[in-house]
Amino acid sequence: MKKIIPILLLLLILSPSFLFVIDETQQAIVTELGEYKRTISEPGIAFKKPFIEKVTKFDNRILFTDAPPGEYLTLDKKRLVVDFIARWKITDPLIFFKSVNNLFSANSRIEDIVYSEMREELATHNINEVIAENRELIMDEVKKGSSERLSDFGMTLIDVRIKRADLPNEVQRSVFDRMIAERSRISKRFRSEGEEESAKIRAQTDKEREIILAEAYATSENIKGEGDKVATKIYSDSYSKDPNFYEFLKKLETYESIIDSKSIIFLPMDSELLNLLKNKD
Repeated sequence: MKKIIPILLLLLILSPSFLFVIDETQQAIVTELGEYKRTISEPGIAFKKPFIEKVTKFDNRILFTDAPPGEYLTLDKKRLVVDFIARWKITDPLIFFKSVNNLFSANSRIEDIVYSEMREELATHNINEVIAENRELIMDEVKKGSSERLSDFGMTLIDVRIKRADLPNEVQRSVFDRMIAERSRISKRFRSEGEEESAKIRAQTDKEREIILAEAYATSENIKGEGDKVATKIYSDSYSKDPNFYEFLKKLETYESIIDSKSIIFLPMDSELLNLLKNKD
């Protein structure tokens, strides 16, 4: 037992020289003194010749390349700043190892190729198509052209998508100014149309008001005329029934209006008023 323990310890120490592990996210190539021997794409424990064979591991997952923004010229001679993202995967570790060797170089190669394909594709489309109308179709063409070139480096391009497409900073200000001016022109037109409509409504309202007042005045005058007519008829009927009483009543109303407690009146002896005053009892 005591002899086995040192042997196990020795094997444990030396195990990295002849054993290696490939997990689910990895793939690897094995080289012997710089010469390619085999590719390992299945996860698990594998063996190698100690101190002679070398294992180079690569990622087996879908990788992302988030490229910095680039400036492109569209068919209608508009400059456009595009920021894209690419999804890709290492499909041939050996070719990848020989051509680009590492992820940094791979990302640089992807950026260069996609930039080139996108520049050629965007040059055949107007800016409106790139921003809104045909973006998906444009990016499919970019992906198609880039995939053919990236296959030479052991990589498969899965997808290319535009994250952001803007005008250059120096152009944005002038575009925003034009947009502001256009919105201002539209708002002024709306205000002008609103003021015109308001004036029409006020004029129509004033007209209807005058018509209503005129009709009301005419109605009131008709009512007054009818009232005066009825009153005149009543007065006439009353006078015709007893003319002497009516005349007497009107005289009293007249005297009442000209005589008060402070009045001093000089009347002739045959005055009718004097006779009335004498016979007040």
